[in-house]
Amino acid sequence: MKVIGITGPTGAGKTTALGALVALGGEIIDADAVYHELTASSDALRQELTQRFGPVYENGQLARKKLGAIVFQDPAALEDLNAITHKYISQAVGARLDAARAQGRPAAAIDAIALLEGGLLDFCDCTVAITAPEDLRIRRIMAREGISEEYARMRVSAQQSSEWFQARCDYCLENNEGDTPEGFAQRAQTLFREIIALPAGKPKAGALHP
Repeated sequence: MKVIGITGPTGAGKTTALGALVALGGEIIDADAVYHELTASSDALRQELTQRFGPVYENGQLARKKLGAIVFQDPAALEDLNAITHKYISQAVGARLDAARAQGRPAAAIDAIALLEGGLLDFCDCTVAITAPEDLRIRRIMAREGISEEYARMRVSAQQSSEWFQARCDYCLENNEGDTPEGFAQRAQTLFREIIALPAGKPKAGALHP
């Protein structure tokens, strides 16, 4: 089973690309969804977050926008958040990868914005950056999440640029203004077929798929 790390800035089109892998029988592991589940189920994680960031839980649930307002404006706080959550997320992702192998999946994708900065990279055979122009990404996340332009720009500015992801990943899929969802999905599926077909142990072959 090939394990593909999928990363890139928010709003770039990762959901569309991941859908293309699902169509090939792949398993998708959304690190953000894993994190969200853990904030509700893990008492140890809740305790660490509260100790570091204060009362960021409301009615038993993590107030994500409240926490986001803290960490998206403070690089040191964001680094602390990643350090706290990594060990919990890594353990959960490892268990889900084992389950995917047992099911005979041809591939599994780990979808994580902070993939390259954390230990999840150790699980991956290769990495794919999904990128798009900044203004396009801002419009997408405003429409998707019903947030203000100010908050959307704050989120985007707290993340690395598209160029940063592209320079550090083995492959890159660029999702631009002129792309249709169907056309972008087709290009993503072509790339994933190539990765799945690579012989085990073959060195990573980086490529740009514009």
